[in-house]
Amino acid sequence: MKQVPIGVSARHIHLSKEHIAMLFGAGYELKEMKALSQPGQYAAEETVAVVGPKGRFDKVRILGPARSKSQLEVSRTDAFALGVNPPVRESGHTAGTPGIKVIGPAGEVELEEGVIVAARHIHFHTDDAAKWGIADKQELTVRFEGERGVTFEHVIARVSDQFALDMHIDTDEANAAGIKTGDIGVILA
Repeated sequence: MKQVPIGVSARHIHLSKEHIAMLFGAGYELKEMKALSQPGQYAAEETVAVVGPKGRFDKVRILGPARSKSQLEVSRTDAFALGVNPPVRESGHTAGTPGIKVIGPAGEVELEEGVIVAARHIHFHTDDAAKWGIADKQELTVRFEGERGVTFEHVIARVSDQFALDMHIDTDEANAAGIKTGDIGVILA
């Protein structure tokens, strides 16, 4: 049985070094609040506000370290509240996505693009993927047994020797199925 831990991903933002400087001041370095499931990734102490055409969220957690491009990841419910219509995309695939205003303590940035609803995915270390015969970018089906059991289709495999085994879904998906971080899914195909 191919079991995978599930992590529930709340709204968050990844920022480029350039945007960190614009929002927090020149030379600013994010401070790690807690490590995440993926090696080297962390939730920063810092937060920002994001403002869309219809609404805003304050205290949106920044995930570090800095990325090459800034990107806001929201659930579909969050998108409705902000008044944007982002596509479901893999992280980093932001071309043609809506933009958003980001406000920090030292300034603000108008992202021209970068708002996505993250595609559900599983991070596989290369050893785990090889053991289970799973290829990078392969689409998988994952079953969650529980009071509100559900089967997730179109789960993208992301394989790297930099990853640790973990499935990521957003809060809408988790709430619909009664899933919490640490619950276990079973890869069916």
